[in-house]
Parts: sequence; structure tokens; C-alpha cells
Amino acid sequence: MDVILREDIDKLGSRGDVVKVAAGFARNFLLPKRLAVQATDSNKKIVAQERDAWLRKEAKLKGEAEDLAKLLGAVTITITQRAGEEGHLFGSVTSKDVADMLEKQNFTIDRKKIVMEDSIRQTGEYKIPVKVHREVTAEITLIVAASE
Repeated sequence: MDVILREDIDKLGSRGDVVKVAAGFARNFLLPKRLAVQATDSNKKIVAQERDAWLRKEAKLKGEAEDLAKLLGAVTITITQRAGEEGHLFGSVTSKDVADMLEKQNFTIDRKKIVMEDSIRQTGEYKIPVKVHREVTAEITLIVAASE
């Protein structure tokens, strides 16, 4: 069965693509969740218009995200925690801690967008990537210091 995708779907295609899928997959998953429509001439025109509108909106969001990334690139956050003699923290610094510090500097960033492989358990200076958009990533500087 041929369908036109209305959203990007991993391993299947992107918005506006005409793909051939199993009838059951289309009938039971794609069509009820409005992820795709049947590939007819009228639906192709409608999806093309939706795709154009989506591309304009996406370009605007990406431009705003690039501006935010420039602002975040200049941000330096300092977090003080209790630490041992060799700089090992009693606890750790997580993405939630970074999000809270960004909130204090008037940046509302979801903690899930702060990309940290592991929590930080050592004092020092770190570069933390923040995904502000699907294609735009900013990098903030995090200084973890030992409290007195």
C-alpha cells in the first residue's frame, strides 16, 4: 500500500515522502495515528501544502535556535559542591543542576536537552552541549568548584 508520510518516521522516510508499506502497518498504525495518508492525487496536493508550511515554520524555529545558541555560547555557570582533598565530589552534578543554574540566569532550558554522558563527580571545567534545536547545538562552560 502506498502512503504519504505526514511526519518524519525513523527507518521509513521523512515528511512528504511516498512510501510503500504493508497494508496492516498502514491500517493499524500509520493511518489511525495520522502519521500518514493514502497516496491519492488530492492527498498529495494537501500534503505538499502542509510540507511547505512546515518548512517555513521550521526555518523560523531554526533561526531562533541559532540566536539562542549564540547567547548560550557566552554563558559560564559555576556550581560549588562539597569535595574531598583530591577534588572528588561528595555527590555529583547532573543535568538538573545545570538546568537550575541556567534558570537563575533567565534561560529556560529543559534538562533533557542538556547532553551529559554521565553526571560529573570531579571538580574542574567542563564544556556541556545543549541541544536547542534538532540541528543546532550550543556549548556552555560549566565550572565545578569545591566549597569551603
